[in-house]
Amino acid sequence: MTDYINEIFSILATTFLIVLGLLVLIAIFLTVRDLAQTKDAIRKNYPLIGRFRDLFSTLGEFFRQYFFAMDREEMPFNRAERDWVYGAAKDFDNTIAFGSTKSLNPTGTAIFVNCPFPTLETDATPPQPLIIGANSPNPYQAPSFFNVSGMSFGALSGPAVTALARGAKQANCWMNTGEGGLSPYHEAGGCDIVFQIGTAKYGVRTDEGGIDDSKLKALAEKDQIKMFEIKLSQGAKPGKGGILPGDKVTEEIASIRGIPAGEDSISPNRHPEIGNVDQLLEFIQRVKKITQKPVGFKTVIGSYGWLETLAKQIKTRGIDYAPDFITVDSGDGGTGAAPMALMDNVGLPIRESLPLVCDILAKYSLRTNIKVIASGKLINPSDVAWALASGADFVNSARGFMLALGCIQALKCNKNTCPTGITTHNKHLQKGLNPTDKAVKVANYHRNMIHEVEVIAHSCGVNRPRELKRFHVRIVQNSGKSCPMNDLYPEVEPIAANQ
Repeated sequence: MTDYINEIFSILATTFLIVLGLLVLIAIFLTVRDLAQTKDAIRKNYPLIGRFRDLFSTLGEFFRQYFFAMDREEMPFNRAERDWVYGAAKDFDNTIAFGSTKSLNPTGTAIFVNCPFPTLETDATPPQPLIIGANSPNPYQAPSFFNVSGMSFGALSGPAVTALARGAKQANCWMNTGEGGLSPYHEAGGCDIVFQIGTAKYGVRTDEGGIDDSKLKALAEKDQIKMFEIKLSQGAKPGKGGILPGDKVTEEIASIRGIPAGEDSISPNRHPEIGNVDQLLEFIQRVKKITQKPVGFKTVIGSYGWLETLAKQIKTRGIDYAPDFITVDSGDGGTGAAPMALMDNVGLPIRESLPLVCDILAKYSLRTNIKVIASGKLINPSDVAWALASGADFVNSARGFMLALGCIQALKCNKNTCPTGITTHNKHLQKGLNPTDKAVKVANYHRNMIHEVEVIAHSCGVNRPRELKRFHVRIVQNSGKSCPMNDLYPEVEPIAANQ
């Protein structure tokens, strides 16, 4: 027995020495290599040890998220915001104890004005459907004020899109296709669909990149497709077209989009046909005539004088040229891939742009005909309630529903290495995403969102969320005091018809 133990120890010792020797050889090789190279100053001056800098920088991202970051510190979404979504998606109790960790002091913080006599549940009115495109041959009676924003198949995996589609069906809300075209995964759930026409016209493009009227008409004949959205720009990259890295352009995606497989898919930074307001209105009219369904456009607001011009031209040309809706995206919106210079610095945030758009439309008496959809970083009940109070008719969310699917904010959307299977086409990584189970979480998130927005509305003394107004919200100022939002954005008086 002793000999047997000694033999084991001998083998272990020999193995250890071999491994140690290999490690030493590897260290010597890497040291020599670092000394010889000229591309990295740190590794040249501190061979081998300098390599740990990249390792620790990479690991730091994960250590901060799980060990060091406070609940309200992280970006783009902090732990408290994500935890609410996770809890809502799992249908857990989302109550908290002992006090809020949210500071109400920072400038710009929205505080809802509670009523001394809040709405009783017996007096509350369930959210009502709202018609978009009342003058359209096929108006859309949209059932929910909270919906799934544009996320393309390609940027998202097939199982992820399937789960969102099925969840949207269960939740009775719409789902936007994103600019990547209509895939079988969008249709799989049987939900209402908004087809987005991006600058590359994926799914409805000619070989030259223009719009194919016959393809557009064929899509419009699908009952599931309720509306068409012309994408002018999105918050994460205004002035830049969509980007899908070549390693995510599979044969299937290429077939749906009408592009070569394996090559980077980069959309033009605007529609070649739309270079001014007149051309935008003509393009809207063209799509309306072909589809016979409501048509609108999506944009992030930077300069806004063109909106005044748009409104004036609609009054001149007639309401048939008007978009049926405008989706206002936020300058801090998200995407799978965008230049940092654009994502960080270009476009107004939704907190400023949404009231501005609503007021311009009200000024020209267009709010009845043109519905406003708010989009961009609105994932919690307070965000959605604020948007409705500001004037939005609907709210779209993309990243909120991604979190409901299980997104852990790994920030790897553009790498095809998403650990949760949401934004990757790696079949091995997709195995962790079960569309049937995740669809339930999508529906849970939607249901709990609606419920908690109603809770805020009832606290403010109104019967349903769309009755929230700007005077129900106060905004913290630099002085530390708050003022009513309707003082910052007062009610706009419509201009006279002859002006």
